[in-house]
Amino acid sequence: MKKVLVPLAKGFEEIEAVSIIDVLRRAEIEVLVASLNDNMLVKGANGITIQADLAVKDVSADSIDMVVLPGGWDGTYALADDENVQNILREMDAQGKNIGAICAAPFALNKAGVLKANYTCYPSVEEQIREEGYQGDRAMVVEDANVMTSRGPATALCFALQIVKKLEGDEKYNALKEGLLASYCA
Repeated sequence: MKKVLVPLAKGFEEIEAVSIIDVLRRAEIEVLVASLNDNMLVKGANGITIQADLAVKDVSADSIDMVVLPGGWDGTYALADDENVQNILREMDAQGKNIGAICAAPFALNKAGVLKANYTCYPSVEEQIREEGYQGDRAMVVEDANVMTSRGPATALCFALQIVKKLEGDEKYNALKEGLLASYCA
């Protein structure tokens, strides 16, 4: 069974986090929801609290197949400043393992030095990353090498489905896409 780490920091974007967690679990991918500290109750940007399964410090890059960062500015800044998250990102990239980020979270990938040449993010976030390679609205999800990025809350389902496709293949992707009525996802 594939295993994906979704670290949550205070101020995370709830639609993105829940969409990723839900879709991946529907695909029978084990999702580790992790807090940045020992407080397992993490409050999102819109006041919704999610209970984490464990602390990020208790996860190693060797034990997971992918790490996926939800956006939300406060959460993104916390992920960018968290030594454990940054180390996991660098270790995953060094091993060629899959990395994903949506909305503002590509900022945290950039800080870790793992964001590839082509990416997308929430409009205006590229100003704090770099304009070069920014794909804007050309695609809901942009893949470059082992890094997958997406734009924001409205693209979260398509992003999660692309993760399923990458980890579990076309058959599971197509079945879930049909079941979720997500025909708008490319």
